[in-house]
Amino acid sequence: MHEAQFYISLEENKLQCQLCPHVCIIGENRRGKCNVRINKSGKLYSENYGKATGMHCEPVEKKPLYNFYPGRKIFSLGSYGCNLDCSFCQNYHLSKASYYSVISASNASVNDVVDRVINSPNSCGISYTFNEPFVWYEYMIDIAVKVKEEGYANAIVSNGYINPKPLEKLLDVIDGFNIDLKSFTDDFYKKYTGASLEPVKKTLKTIAKRNIHLEIANLVIPGLNDDTKTFGDMITWISDELGKDTPLHINRYYPSYKMSIEPTPLETIVELRETALEKLNFVYCGNVPPLNGCSDTTCPGCSETVIKRTGYKTLVDNINKNGHCVHCDYKIAIC
Repeated sequence: MHEAQFYISLEENKLQCQLCPHVCIIGENRRGKCNVRINKSGKLYSENYGKATGMHCEPVEKKPLYNFYPGRKIFSLGSYGCNLDCSFCQNYHLSKASYYSVISASNASVNDVVDRVINSPNSCGISYTFNEPFVWYEYMIDIAVKVKEEGYANAIVSNGYINPKPLEKLLDVIDGFNIDLKSFTDDFYKKYTGASLEPVKKTLKTIAKRNIHLEIANLVIPGLNDDTKTFGDMITWISDELGKDTPLHINRYYPSYKMSIEPTPLETIVELRETALEKLNFVYCGNVPPLNGCSDTTCPGCSETVIKRTGYKTLVDNINKNGHCVHCDYKIAIC
């Protein structure tokens, strides 16, 4: 275990964790909502520090990050625990695991992870992923500082549910994010994730204000968050508040964990993409069979395809060394 950051002491040996908006009050030998931060003798500890459940190099597009070092590999690291309780979770075997239930987690020191990043062929850096990285904040930031010093990139794949102070500290060493915007209504967040929408919107705006690369994922669940008006409101907000160059990944839902609703119809994904393209320059479809152009990057200036994707095979074409379209000289918003 490793002492956690961002907590205060209360009466009767209780602590208040201030890492995320839940601000859990944690009694002696009890854990917070994330199930991985524990009060031991009046100190808060991170139980998943140095515990890895997944470590391997893979295409950066799998995160999904499409405008972030396209065509490169990225070393992916995960642990266990989560501060949300999504009834449709795709990785519940990790998000719902605890210190006692994870038997496949391996010990991986900060230096071990950094060495793996450096020695991974064609790697642009590391992504903190698989489960919610914010609940292994201390482990992640210790790695991120050293990765940054070695000249590699740090990327976080997250639900965005974090308080402003720890987020601001992270932004000094993080180069890219994919944030899961699960819906654009607070009712959905409260009912299906046990959280709320506004802190996620605040996280997104903070990242965008710092001009750090940001992509958004939206998992479309039939009957729950596929309302066209609400989706349109979300697209307008992204365009106005974050910028129309913000890549959006519209992902198809499949039954998982506690949710048995039928998979999202493909026509819904295609229709919502068309809606999004009215205000956003880069809109992609995920968890779908090959759909014409839905994974490609198109130049907003002349509509030519500048990055072609077939599965996880990526051909970066028609972009010059300065990041401009070779056809019209439009500056493409990629890292």
